[in-house]
Amino acid sequence: METACDLFGPRMASASLILLTAPAVYLTYIASSPVSFLLVRFFTGFSLATIVSTQFWMSSMFSAPVVGTANGITGGWGNLGGGATQLMMPLVFATICYMGAVKFTAWRISFFIPALLQTLSGFAILIFGQDLPDRNLSGLQKSGNKQKDKFSKVFYNGITNYKGWILALTYGYCFGVELTIDNIIAEYFYDRFNLKLNTAGMIAASFGLANVISRPVGGIVSDLISKRFGMRGRLWALWVVQTLGGVFCVILGQVGSLTVSIVVMIVFSVFVQTACGLTFGVVPFDSRRSLGVVSGMTGGGGNVGAVLTQLIFFKGTKYTKERGITLMGLMIICCSLPIMFIYFPQWGGMFCGPSKMVATEED
Repeated sequence: METACDLFGPRMASASLILLTAPAVYLTYIASSPVSFLLVRFFTGFSLATIVSTQFWMSSMFSAPVVGTANGITGGWGNLGGGATQLMMPLVFATICYMGAVKFTAWRISFFIPALLQTLSGFAILIFGQDLPDRNLSGLQKSGNKQKDKFSKVFYNGITNYKGWILALTYGYCFGVELTIDNIIAEYFYDRFNLKLNTAGMIAASFGLANVISRPVGGIVSDLISKRFGMRGRLWALWVVQTLGGVFCVILGQVGSLTVSIVVMIVFSVFVQTACGLTFGVVPFDSRRSLGVVSGMTGGGGNVGAVLTQLIFFKGTKYTKERGITLMGLMIICCSLPIMFIYFPQWGGMFCGPSKMVATEED
């Protein structure tokens, strides 16, 4: 996806992926065995790469002073969809049951709603979308206003960028942690505080719904602080906010009161999601030539971080849920430290100013 954005533009890359994965959602209707269900889940999962094209698109469309805000809003409201779906899909299922369908059939029919919305969004992007402020990438390449780059150069330039790998690690322990919490937090409240399952689900949904504000705030803060302190301000803000997210994650695993746990969880969610917005306030400046590759590395780092965190701390009975959450918080704090090594020759890093030598963007 990352390289497709660089070579063909985010419009074609995004619309193609959405339309190619929509059939998997429709085919959930006919899943009749564990294997067939895993297959439709697997192919549906490819659609998650649209976050790469979205963040690439915003970074291409908006200028430096507002790019963090643009990325924060689109990324945050995209993640908001996860929390909204937790609330809406059971209602769709219940409505279909109310209309006379048996449960066995109702959950299958309910998948046609997101599948239809996915299909419509794919065609909407294809029809109304535009790669760049002036026109689509293909038109600019044909007119000679934009050079057509080689796949090998774009890809190599991206994967050899050390800052991209650090941002991937950072994102793995903000967005990755968010995905992990989405998976385990309902069960955590259900088991630890003996809540009803639907009550635990509503509390869990509030974690994802916080994205409507917190991730956009991260992008806005990144842009505002850069006006005064430049890139160094963006990096310091990212490190401070993500570290505080780790601190509140540790606290969440330690408290034994339901009310206090809910409050701490909400504060924790705000810091973690704000860190996601702050991360993509830095990504657009990492590389112009291989922006898609770097965006993809960062976005992919979030998903890899979620998988690894869940395997390490929440698989099996080695750790209790509260112990796993505490250790995950410590991991967030540790994995935020490499931000200190990010350095831009033309703008500086957290502890160093810009290079005294004349540094170009290519440098």
